[in-house]
Order: sequence, then C-alpha cells, then structure tokens
Amino acid sequence: MTAPLAPTTILALDVDHLDLPRRRAVVIGQDARAELVGWETKTARLLPRLLRRRRHGPVFLAAIAPAPARQPTLADLDPDTGRARLSYRRAAEVFKDASGGWTLHQLRHCRLTHLAETGLQLPMLMAKSRHTSLTSLTIYAKPTFDAVAAATAVIDPAHRH
Repeated sequence: MTAPLAPTTILALDVDHLDLPRRRAVVIGQDARAELVGWETKTARLLPRLLRRRRHGPVFLAAIAPAPARQPTLADLDPDTGRARLSYRRAAEVFKDASGGWTLHQLRHCRLTHLAETGLQLPMLMAKSRHTSLTSLTIYAKPTFDAVAAATAVIDPAHRH
C-alpha cells in the first residue's frame, strides 16, 4: 500500500472493499470518514495470492481458526475458512519476526522518511500519511544527511551538474 496509514486501518480492510483493477480500496480512517487508499505494483501482484479467490470477509486473516471460547463477530470471520481477521497484536509479532525486529510503527516512519527524501512535497506527504498538521508530520519526515546534501547540491548555483 502506498499510503502509510495506521496499521489498524489496513487490517480492517475487507475483500469487498478492494478495487483490484484500479489498485485502490475504501478505508475508514481514524476520524471515521471513508477515504481511498492506493497501492503499488508489488502489492497488486501479491494481493491475488493472499486472497486466493476469496470474495468476502477480512483481507488479512489469522493463520488458524479462533478457539470456540474466542469467537469474533461475524464481520471479522472469513465465511469460507472460519479464520478470523488478523489482529494488530499478531500482525506486529509476525512483522517483527520477519523483519529482524522492526515494528509496524517503524515501517510507517521509514516509508514517510523515504518519500520525503525523494523530494515529495509536504502537501503530498500530508495527503499520503493522512496527517493534518505539519508538526505531527515532521516527527516522521526527517531526511538523512545525504538527502540534505543532495538537496543542497541541487540548489547550489555554483554546483556543476
């Protein structure tokens, strides 16, 4: 997904919210408003493998069905397999194990930093991150020294290109 949304927003996606040909989905943001999120080519290639022809239910599923004593709501169950929606806690554990210790929050932070270093303008960074304040965005968008040096070279009138 291209927009660094909160992981809970992405984990709440249902299969029928996805528009696979147009690479976008309707999500309900933290302010309870419906908005669109888009994704890149790699995600577009992986989603069909993840969905395995499923047409309904949660996009992200737990590896096993829930115990009888821990039955989630029907909206959080895959009707075909009986598996439940992947929880934030479990997603964080899986990601931490697979990434060598990174957290989901660090993934979001890293993505915003990389986007800032490519020269993406602040209004676009705010739109992609769903931040409404420059102050809260600056926590994430901290370019490295090399990125600042490259930007300095671009605006240096005496720099040879």
